[in-house]
Amino acid sequence: MSGPGQAVGSQPWLHQQDGRVQEFGTVRQFPLGLSSNARMYSCERLNRVLADTQILYALYKKHHWLMRGPTFYQLHLLLDKHAGEQLALVDMIAERVQTLGGVAVGDPRHVAEITRIPRPPDGAEQVPVMLSRLLEAHETILIDVRDAAGRVAEAGDDGSNDLLVSNVLRTGELQAWFLAEHLVEMPLARS
Repeated sequence: MSGPGQAVGSQPWLHQQDGRVQEFGTVRQFPLGLSSNARMYSCERLNRVLADTQILYALYKKHHWLMRGPTFYQLHLLLDKHAGEQLALVDMIAERVQTLGGVAVGDPRHVAEITRIPRPPDGAEQVPVMLSRLLEAHETILIDVRDAAGRVAEAGDDGSNDLLVSNVLRTGELQAWFLAEHLVEMPLARS
């Protein structure tokens, strides 16, 4: 540290260790008109949705890259669009956790510990299997979001309820619809 009259050095302070200022699973006190318990509960539920949403984003990117077959172009673009929308949700959810005074889950290894979305195989799969996997991930998230939205609202956290319903739920439902319609067997033309 430099004091008054001392030159500020340009050498970075390297190899700093464990400078934690807040533990995961705790909340700082912010003047939000919400109890610490309500904020703690909301952060816990939001972090679970956040972890699942980060995994869903990664699944979308993986399947976007591995898409094949006659609908390659359309699905390649659709999955990339959905991935971008999921990434926007990741940021919204993480910032809500931070707004409540919590610590958003961000490290991929920590996300893997929290998520309830099953890990896919490392290799490439058939297109219907990839789409089904995305639908199952959406359903896992949507079930949890519906429950979380109601419970955080009961605790008085209307902001988290609004985020969960207006953003996460509505985006997930719309994306699930788009994916499900690709799994309907429908001839392109009638003879």
